[in-house]
Amino acid sequence: MYTSPRNRGAARSRRVIAALACLLSSCAVGPSFHRPAPPPVTHYSPDADPTTTVAAGGSAQQFAPGAALAADWWHLFHSAQLDAIIAEAIAKNPGLEAAQASLRASHDQLRSGYGIFFPAVDADAAATRERYTSIDIGQNSPGAVFNLFTLSASVNYALDVFGGNRRMIEGLHADLDIAKATEQATYLTLASNIADTVIARAGYGAEIEATQRLISMQAEQVRLAEIQADAGTVPFSTVLSLRTQLASYEASVPQLEQKLTQSDDLLAALCGHTPAEWRAPDIALADLVLPTELPVTLPSELVRQRPDILAAEAAAHAASAQIGVATAAMLPSFTLSGAAAGVSNSSSKLFPSNGRPWSLGADASVPVFSGGTLWYKRKAAIDTYHQSMAIYRQTVLGAFDQVADTLRALDHDARTLAADDVALASATQALQLIQANYESGLVTYLDVLNADAQYAQAQLNDIQAVAVRHQDTVALFAALGGGWWNSAAGAPPADAAAEH
Repeated sequence: MYTSPRNRGAARSRRVIAALACLLSSCAVGPSFHRPAPPPVTHYSPDADPTTTVAAGGSAQQFAPGAALAADWWHLFHSAQLDAIIAEAIAKNPGLEAAQASLRASHDQLRSGYGIFFPAVDADAAATRERYTSIDIGQNSPGAVFNLFTLSASVNYALDVFGGNRRMIEGLHADLDIAKATEQATYLTLASNIADTVIARAGYGAEIEATQRLISMQAEQVRLAEIQADAGTVPFSTVLSLRTQLASYEASVPQLEQKLTQSDDLLAALCGHTPAEWRAPDIALADLVLPTELPVTLPSELVRQRPDILAAEAAAHAASAQIGVATAAMLPSFTLSGAAAGVSNSSSKLFPSNGRPWSLGADASVPVFSGGTLWYKRKAAIDTYHQSMAIYRQTVLGAFDQVADTLRALDHDARTLAADDVALASATQALQLIQANYESGLVTYLDVLNADAQYAQAQLNDIQAVAVRHQDTVALFAALGGGWWNSAAGAPPADAAAEH
């Protein structure tokens, strides 16, 4: 078919425009990042994950795979005082404030990075007064004094032909994702540390109370032994043995009080206060209700929700983008520029017809030789990406290991507590019988010492087992990511401040 010269020219123009548009919007050099697939597993333990624990302490814990994990999971312990401590810490903790500031900085860095896609416009104004002499060009004419007023503007625009700038923005997006995940991790760590410390503090308080009761009981036994020794019915060595055991109990109290004080100081620091200006409320171990319905995030969802995994993924994304940036630096760069000015000897007439210089230009720069710098920068970026992917895989493995350990720990905790409950009941009954027989003179002090030791150990073991069971429940919530994605805004409450 015949095509007229005009149509052929129009077709060529369209092809040139299309080619230019394709060039300017071409795919950025470097690899395009794809989210790693989750591990192909459906449970955390080698065998099936536990579905329930044995009943201990009056309750059994049930595990619900795939159930939603509340963002404010600490409410499940039904302690208004614990809720108040965590709320105060979220409002005042310096570490969380730092994470919020880092998130805001990442937002601003991303916004500033977008400016690279716009032309850079600069304006300049100058006013000078100078004396001109022609002697430097071989003339001997008299000098002249004159004013010079200049007003100019320039425009520069870098064409992102190979996508280096787009990869840079992609990296800034990934940095923002890192900051978001870091804030979420800080928020989760803060809440879990407070809950863990409150439980530990309650456990230390319960141990102190139990030890004080043992001391009172032991002091009474010493008193009875002293009466019997004075009457000559038992040797004085009995009194000494009982006094030794009493002193041992008394010596354990300051150690527990020191741990209690350290817990108070830690809670004060987490809440953004010095120990001298803040006092932790007294929360008894019995005041904390053990959560019995425990959601368990599916493995395929854990890698999309746990903050440390998200941070590692974002770091790998940022490293991938840097490969594109380093690759684009090895390729030609193109810049369009334009400038216009007004030059006059009088401020009242700044734009005379003969004083309007202007320029338009295009610049192409090609790196020719850099001693291998650009080449090895790209290789270093590739190596960094491989490192970040290995760190990501290690983070995922560590997260799955932590969840599996915690699930098994809760099962073991329940069985341990059930056995400790039986041991405590038996030791309590045995001690009551031995004390009655000792007062009647039917048993020796050795029997009393043995019963005392068994009762004391059984009581402390039971308290510690209760505290550990509560702490491992907190550990499960933390291992599953804390449920931040189920909050009202889909992010930690701290994010609200980050938006301002």
